Amino acid sequence: MHLNYHFLKFLCPELSNEFAGKTILSCFSQSKDELILETSDENETRWIRAHLLPPDIYLSFPTQFHRAKRNSIDLFPELIGDKILACNVFDFERGFYFQLQSGKHLVLKLHGNRSNVLLFEEENPFPKILFRNGVKEDKELEFKSLFRLLDLTREKFDELEGNASKFLPTLGQIPRNWLKERGYPEADLDTKWELMESLLDILDSPLYALVELDGQVHLSLLPESNPLKTFSNPIEACNEVFYLALVKGSFEREKNSLLKNLQESLKRTNSYLEKSGQKLQELKTSAPPSRLADVIMANLHMFNPGDSEVELFDFYTQSPVKVKLKPNQKPQEIAENLYRKSKNRQVEIDQIEKTLEAKRLKQKEILEEIERVSALENFKSLKAFQKTIAKEDKSKPNTSGLPFKVFEFEGFTIWVGKSAKDNDEMLRGYVHKDDLWLHARQVPGSHVVIKTKGMPKVPSQVLERAAGLAAFYSKLKSDSLAPVIYTEAKFVRKVKGSAPGSVMVDREKVIMVPPKGPEAVLFQND
Repeated sequence: MHLNYHFLKFLCPELSNEFAGKTILSCFSQSKDELILETSDENETRWIRAHLLPPDIYLSFPTQFHRAKRNSIDLFPELIGDKILACNVFDFERGFYFQLQSGKHLVLKLHGNRSNVLLFEEENPFPKILFRNGVKEDKELEFKSLFRLLDLTREKFDELEGNASKFLPTLGQIPRNWLKERGYPEADLDTKWELMESLLDILDSPLYALVELDGQVHLSLLPESNPLKTFSNPIEACNEVFYLALVKGSFEREKNSLLKNLQESLKRTNSYLEKSGQKLQELKTSAPPSRLADVIMANLHMFNPGDSEVELFDFYTQSPVKVKLKPNQKPQEIAENLYRKSKNRQVEIDQIEKTLEAKRLKQKEILEEIERVSALENFKSLKAFQKTIAKEDKSKPNTSGLPFKVFEFEGFTIWVGKSAKDNDEMLRGYVHKDDLWLHARQVPGSHVVIKTKGMPKVPSQVLERAAGLAAFYSKLKSDSLAPVIYTEAKFVRKVKGSAPGSVMVDREKVIMVPPKGPEAVLFQND
């Protein structure tokens, strides 16, 4: 109700007492949609601060204000040196004006998204200057149109059949809720009139109370059972609403946003640690693929040409095991692949352990940051924290200017080109010949690169994850299963004169994967 006529009619006489006789020394803005006026007399300096950035429309009248040295612009030069004579409310309107010695009127129109500050000259019915020029209808707003008359008689009430919004459109949400709680919508006309008279009596002798509704601070002129604070002076109430709702409220929102991001980062890190830990345990405890290879090599005589499946005796487990073959596949080839997998298993284990160690350090850092943010109590400490984080970030590799997105998965770095031109730049200037290159087959899409770090083989789960990204960042994104080609980067070449992103590829293989974008198990660095 701090923008409501029923509050403004009490605020304006107090503003007259405080500002009448004061000269306007400066008028400026140092943040979007906020206007500040400095006024002074021989006794004191007072400020008028109008914050008009929708939906946060608030006023305050502080005794101290520190103007920023930078990003500050002077406005309304016609006001400088003029003297305030009085402050008056527009009848039954969400607005008021300062009457100036020059005959000008400085109007504060508090119409939600269309709130504005306007300067009227005595001889001109339309405003000479608008603070928010984007509110175009205000250019044709007549000063006299802001004065409204309402008929609050019983006859008019009966004529409107007790429609509260039509009878008194200035009520606002809190008074309307007060009527609703007392059964106003269902009551007969006489009861409605009694309730309306009671409400008007309360509004004419208010106690200014601050209440919290839906997580936001509001000003109420009605008796409240659990107010945050109460005031007898409307200026003090207005200032406190400004502080709690805008200053402290903005701080809490920014702090909570930081905490939410950190909690989400912690959740992703914990999920990665859990899943990778399980994967590591499986690798360490499960039988190595070489065992089945040993069984196959010991039973080569059991395989016949054309067999698609052969049952063998596993002398390690003392139980039968089935071996499936593809058409024309030799059992020696299966054994060779299994021996290679066993050889790479320790490499994979070492890689996961290295990544887990890094993620545990990250987990510790996030927990420390959550503790630091939770202890912040004001904007000053919040800004200091953000500066510290910014300095720490500068010491980290900056990937924002790179032509590709950077991801990490199980210790491997995966690059995804940002555009067709970026695909070319990534291939030309960043990729090593032994890196693994992937692309959705025969459709436009991003180039994807797995940095191999000199390793002889990329684990299958890393290949599948990168292929899922290649499919996700392509025209096959919505398919349930997509073909993705892959080969070493040395077999990918750019043809002179070809379109951006277009390449020639040799010795490619194809893998079928479901398109899968960045998710909890995949961490993005940019």
